[in-house]
Amino acid sequence: MKRSLLFLLFAVLFLPRAGAYNDHRGHNLDSLERAVARWTPDAIDKASEQELIDLNRAYRDLMVGYHVMNGDKCVFYARRALSISHPRGWHAADADAYRYIGQDFYGREQYDSAMVYYKASLAATDAMAAGAVSPTDTAGYSQRTIDDHYSALYGSIGNLYNMMDSIPQAMDYYEKAGAIFEKYGWNESNSILHYNMGETWIDEGELGKARAEYDKAMAFAEASGDSLMIVDVWKGYGRLYAEQGKTWKSLPYLRKADAYYAAHPDYAPGFRTENLGYMQEVLSKQKLQLGRLAGALTALLLVLVGVFIARRKKHKAPKGDAEGAASGALRAGSGASGTGSGASGTGSGTSTPSSAGTSASTEAASGAPAPSSASSRMSVSGAALDLSAREKEILDLLSKGYTAPQIAEALSLSSETIRWYRKKLIAKFDVSNTAELISTAKEMGVI
Repeated sequence: MKRSLLFLLFAVLFLPRAGAYNDHRGHNLDSLERAVARWTPDAIDKASEQELIDLNRAYRDLMVGYHVMNGDKCVFYARRALSISHPRGWHAADADAYRYIGQDFYGREQYDSAMVYYKASLAATDAMAAGAVSPTDTAGYSQRTIDDHYSALYGSIGNLYNMMDSIPQAMDYYEKAGAIFEKYGWNESNSILHYNMGETWIDEGELGKARAEYDKAMAFAEASGDSLMIVDVWKGYGRLYAEQGKTWKSLPYLRKADAYYAAHPDYAPGFRTENLGYMQEVLSKQKLQLGRLAGALTALLLVLVGVFIARRKKHKAPKGDAEGAASGALRAGSGASGTGSGASGTGSGTSTPSSAGTSASTEAASGAPAPSSASSRMSVSGAALDLSAREKEILDLLSKGYTAPQIAEALSLSSETIRWYRKKLIAKFDVSNTAELISTAKEMGVI
């Protein structure tokens, strides 16, 4: 809720409903205005004290009645009331009139002027508390009357500091008003007050403090038995959960509040409009949250599919390489028997490697270039190709049909390292598998 509505909440506490106002004698505004119109300045000068007391009361009734409907008339009658009460030291009447003039300036957002009149009202109330004599009661003002004035004024000053963004001062005056409400068991007033404070803390982004105030408001609302107060706190909870991003908790509260507002259209129509606005915001947030969740789930699914495909390829790759190595071994054995230049004097062209030295002597006997520490440089499709001594050594053993584990054992390396070298060789020779690697290397005279 915007802070501008805080004043309306206190109007619910302390003011009669607009359009249905009757003074304490049952008069409506029109008839009361006609009654006071005959009081000219000359007539007032000649009036008795009791007549002045009654006229002052009538002016203040008009002040109260016009407060919501017509601010100018409210101030006009407040000043008329002051013209009678102030010269005579009627502090309760002064406190009322000053406070209503201050509230008019508050409504016009003239906060400095409002504070001047609120302080004047506070001074008059302090005089009442100090033992000033009442024009209608020589024993002085009762504590209940004094507390009524203080609680209304504390709420008004709290609202003023709230609008001026002086939140600590606002909360101090709200707490003072709440203490008086609790003293007399005014649970409905305290519920509205703490609801107000919760709304203020939400505006300040203090959601934990807002929750504490809403909980107090709900406790007082339930103690009062006032369903309207309970519904207002529902709306507060709905807003609080929405601010916390808990839209699934927020929406049920807002829907319950809307159902009640719809069934009671005469109660603060603006509250239902505001509540509907919160519901729309929550639904928009839920839509956005669902979209983000769907996007996250889609991304997760794609990642899982990618991992699954990568694992399948990884499991298939060793099988293909082994088949390629076996094919290369058959081709190498066939080539050796066809040319009559078998290795190590054996007729099959195969041998079991026992050391790197055995491999080198075998290659020397077959006439293939012996490996050296320097890189051999060749040309594949016109591009320069570099083979390290280790790559040349592994390529030679692959051409003889040795498997990766056998080569690893001979060279004191891991099988994974041998497979990595084999993939590097396949990439360098631009071929698809081990069989093509061996065939291409032979055609080029590398082995």
